[in-house]
Amino acid sequence: MRCYKLLGERLSTRKLDRQVAEVHIRYAILNTFCHLGMPVTIEIA
Repeated sequence: MRCYKLLGERLSTRKLDRQVAEVHIRYAILNTFCHLGMPVTIEIA
């Protein structure tokens, strides 16, 4: 949730097609943050 707030809570563009692009970019950034925070599990045995 903290990363979402860092990106801003409002959209900065007015046109719908640009808002859609902005949302796609935000969620790509959020998915990257989530991927970087996931632990890497290695099976031993």
